[in-house]
Parts: sequence; structure tokens; C-alpha cells
Amino acid sequence: MKHASLLVLALSGSTLAACEGLSQAFTAHVDVAAKAGSQELSVVRLGDLIGKSKIGLPVNREVATLVARDLWIPYQLLGLAAGRNDSLNDPKAIDSATAAMLENTRLQRFMEQVATKMPVDSGSETAYTSGAGDLYSARHILFKFPDNATPAAKDSVRKAAAAVRPQVTDANFADMAKKYSKDASAQKGGDLGVFPRGMMVKPFSDALAKLKPGEISPLVETQFGYHIIQRNTWTRAKPEFLVQASGRSRQVAESTYIAQMQANAKITLAKDAATSVKEIAKDPLAKRGDTHVIATYNGGTLTAGRLALVMAASPQSGRLMQQIQSAPDSLVGIYATNMAQRDVLLRRADSAKVVVKPEEINQLHTDFAQAVAQSWTALGVDPKSLVDSAKTPDARERLAAARVEAYMDRVMNGQAQPLPIPVPLVIVLLNKYEAKVNAAGIDRAVERATQLRAQADSSRTAGQPKSAVPLPGAPQPMQAPKGAAPARP
Repeated sequence: MKHASLLVLALSGSTLAACEGLSQAFTAHVDVAAKAGSQELSVVRLGDLIGKSKIGLPVNREVATLVARDLWIPYQLLGLAAGRNDSLNDPKAIDSATAAMLENTRLQRFMEQVATKMPVDSGSETAYTSGAGDLYSARHILFKFPDNATPAAKDSVRKAAAAVRPQVTDANFADMAKKYSKDASAQKGGDLGVFPRGMMVKPFSDALAKLKPGEISPLVETQFGYHIIQRNTWTRAKPEFLVQASGRSRQVAESTYIAQMQANAKITLAKDAATSVKEIAKDPLAKRGDTHVIATYNGGTLTAGRLALVMAASPQSGRLMQQIQSAPDSLVGIYATNMAQRDVLLRRADSAKVVVKPEEINQLHTDFAQAVAQSWTALGVDPKSLVDSAKTPDARERLAAARVEAYMDRVMNGQAQPLPIPVPLVIVLLNKYEAKVNAAGIDRAVERATQLRAQADSSRTAGQPKSAVPLPGAPQPMQAPKGAAPARP
């Protein structure tokens, strides 16, 4: 494994700064939208951040939740840690927060072992000739049907193809394709490369499968027109065939192994599995401690909390969560089954003693410390700068909180980009410090933001001269910056 930061993998998806107690309102603090440590995000403050933003931020509950939960909370918790000079560099906490990422590394290595131990002969000349690997290589000359061709027009195309066919040989095939073929492959001498048989329409693939390497077919009719097909010789097909066959061999080996594993694991989904998974996808980290059972298998269970952490650590996790929430229950069930299979495979990886190397763990810890330091610097809450400006711990915490608020103002005014916080760092923060969102407070903030936006729109309209031509400068929808907090569907 390269020494590239494993935390970068977390950033390939989106920041998932969730918080506990998402559905619980602050009964004693009706004017509070969120809390992080001792800091409170008031309804007025959140409403102003959104309603007065200069970046065209939409005003709705989803955006308000994102700003409070995915930006304000992790930023304030980072400020709190900086104010207390808490490095967050607890090895056990980091290992726990990065467990799902490290599991992905172990799974990849385990499946590489599986592929090695279950070789499939799909990369030899014998495999190519026999079609055992289901990969073919061919070139063709297409006499294309015109659009909405009548039977008479199709017959005319057939006659033209039939007149050319006797002239085609192995030696002149490429030149004839360039001269007569009516598709994009013509400039490559009709070469279609290497492809699975099922990739082509049935009449074409059936005719190709009957040819020996080097043979040229009679006319073959498909919905596109009439083809003259030559199955490429082994010499011509070999370079690309070996590359594709290698990957296909591994896929076959892995598929075979997983099919055997499925039969033995006896995975059973809970009746409410699809509903539960969709609920997890709304806010994975809020569900990280949930013990509700999603699936059972021989020797274990998949809980909602475990699935939530795996989902959060997935590459492109933001897109995955959106897809899950809009997918039919049948597909969500397949995803849940696959995640249960993942647990079974991890147990087998344990038995095979597949591990992450100590030096990789050390590098991960180093990367984590760097992520903390870089986040502090970006937010302007580096502990040294706080000590230089404030003499007491309480004063340093207040100063850090104020600097975070100033950063939030810059983000909302388009003067700074939202700072993406790696998922493992968010998990460590949420596990160590208190953080909550007040659903009722979010709703009240949206009401205030809506009023502010309406007032601003009304004032802007009143100040504009009457014109039949739209004036420039209207706010544009905010474009999510690369690596920023996830857009909500």
C-alpha cells in the first residue's frame, strides 16, 4: 500500500459531520438550533447566516441542517479542542474512527489472495481460440441501413455488401473497411478490439462465435445493416486480450468465491432492512452507535451502527447516500446483503491473517495529526495563536469560538470555501465532545431566513429601474466546492 494518506480516501467522498440526538429538541432552549460543546448556535444566528448569505444559498430545511450539522458543529468542536490544547491524537480513538477504512484495505488484499488461489485460464491462446474466457476480438465492415429503411432499401444495401464480400481477404480487410464501412471503426480498419461476447447484438455475436481466428464470415444481418466480420488472429488480438483477460480472470475467481461464501453464510435480512438502511443514509454518523440489526449470518450480525460507519467511509459516500435514499427497496436490500457479505469476508480475512502493516498504521496516525493541524490553521484557531492572544483557558475557548464564527461569516459571504473535515476526524470529535441539533430550532431558523431573503429580494427589486431586459448580477445557485460538505437531495 502506498504511503498516500488514507485520510485522503475519506475526502474522496464528502464530509459527514453528523451529530447525536438529531431528532431530539432542546426542551429548555427553544431558541437554539445546535450546540457544540459549550457553544450554542442560536436560531437568529443560523437564520442570518442563511438568509443574508451572498452566495445564493437556497433557503430550506436541508440547507439549514447542513450548515448547522456539517459545518458549524465540526468547526466549533475543532475550536474547542484547540482552545483546550487537545491534540485529539489518541491512538485508540483514531484506530476506532478509521476502522472501516482499514477494513477496506484488508478486504482488497484478501480478495487479491483469493484471485491468486483460484486461477482461471482466460489469458492463453487456447482460451482465446476456444472462447472459454468469453472474450472475443474482431473487425468488421458495416454496410449500414439508412434511417427508416424500407425493405427495398435494405435489399439494396444487401446487394452492395454481397458485391464486395468476394473481394475481402485477410490481407486487404483493413483497407476495405476504410473504404466501405459506415461506422466509427472504419478509420481503424474496422477493428473493434477485444470485448465480451454479450456486448454485441445477438446475430453479430452468434456469427462471430462460429468463426475460427482469422476466418471471415459471410454477410451477417443485424438491425444496423449487413456486416462482414473477421475474427482476429491470436497474434493480432493478443496484447489487448491479455490485459482484459487478466482482469476478467480475477472477476471470475472473486465471483466464484463469493458465490460459495454466500451459500455458506446464509445471510438473512431483517424485515425492515430497506427502511433502516434508508434512514441510516440520511445521516450515517448519527447512527454510529445504533444496535438495531439489519441482517444476520452464520456467526454474526450486521447492525445499523456498523453499517453507518462503513457507509461513511465509502468512496464517494455523499453520492452513495443520495442513491440509497432514492433507490427502490429491492436494490437497497441488495446493498444491505452486500454489506453483510463484507463482514463475512472480513472474518475470513482474519482467519487468513490479512492485516494492515504497523508502518501503515503509524503513517495513518501521522496523517491524522496533520489533518488536525491543517484544519486548525484554516479556521484560524491554531493553539499557539490562541495562547499568544488569550491568557486563560476559558478566554482561549471563547476566542476560538469567535474565530470560527468569523470563518462561517466568510464562507456565507463567498470570501472563503467551506473547509472539508475528514470523516475520521469528525468521528473522533463527536465521540469526545457533546454535539446536538435541535430540529425545532432548525425550522425556526428557516422561517427567519425566509423572511430575511424575502425582504432583501423586495428591497433589491424596488431599487432597480423598470426594464424589459433582465438585469445582470442576480444571485446564482451555490456550487458545492470540491470536497465540501455533502449536498442533500
